[in-house]
Amino acid sequence: MTVVVKIGGAAGNDPSTLLEELRDRDDCVLVHGGSDDADRLGARLGVEARTFTSPTGVVSRRTDPAQLEVIVLALAGGVQTRLVAALNAAGRPAVGLSGVDGRLVAARRKDGVREVVEGRVLRVTDDRSGTVESVDPRLLRLLLGSGYLPVVGPPALTPAGEVVNVDADRVAASVATALGASDLVLLTNVPGLLRDPSDLASRIPEVPRDEIEAVLPLARGRMRKKVLAAQEALRGGVGRAVIAPADRPTPIAAALAGGGTTFR
Repeated sequence: MTVVVKIGGAAGNDPSTLLEELRDRDDCVLVHGGSDDADRLGARLGVEARTFTSPTGVVSRRTDPAQLEVIVLALAGGVQTRLVAALNAAGRPAVGLSGVDGRLVAARRKDGVREVVEGRVLRVTDDRSGTVESVDPRLLRLLLGSGYLPVVGPPALTPAGEVVNVDADRVAASVATALGASDLVLLTNVPGLLRDPSDLASRIPEVPRDEIEAVLPLARGRMRKKVLAAQEALRGGVGRAVIAPADRPTPIAAALAGGGTTFR
């Protein structure tokens, strides 16, 4: 069975041990983010990274046209190239794909995006972000069947051919669903879902699928998207989803052995 692994793009997500583990696995698809790289590149180009919080508490990147250009350059042209180069150099044949390639990730542009500013709900203008609607698994299966490790990241493509930014956690959930994966592993820079974000020892080891809604209030900021991605994967038929730290030896095996927060 296939395991879909997503490595976060925030600071502190060192992929080195993950890449070592992937060298010896032939059952994985790797999905990547790249928020930290996009922030650094944007700063060099004079494009400020900004976020907004939706009325439901989800924190998202504000993606105006200039920010979208930064994201495409940083992710498809930077993060992905480094990951693919490192895997190939280690002897693990890998191929990088954005969601645009072969219409791999189909999305619709978000309409009527809202943000909360000082207690007021306002419309986000000129936003080029999208919601993942589907993943076409044919190209991924072709690569897996030929011995290649697919490395997938945003952006995605709308039916009208518009490039939009999409959340990498939700891409990973959709890839796992499309492939009928046994597991989705979301690697990040914290031990898992925490009862108290200031206390790394407050990790919740396991959440039954029918209790995910009850723990959502504990998932603050970007963690909320990871919990929602786990929920979407389970609803799509994936057997298990795990949010776990990336900074340990064999992080995939450690996550599947219970070293994070497991949803099932």
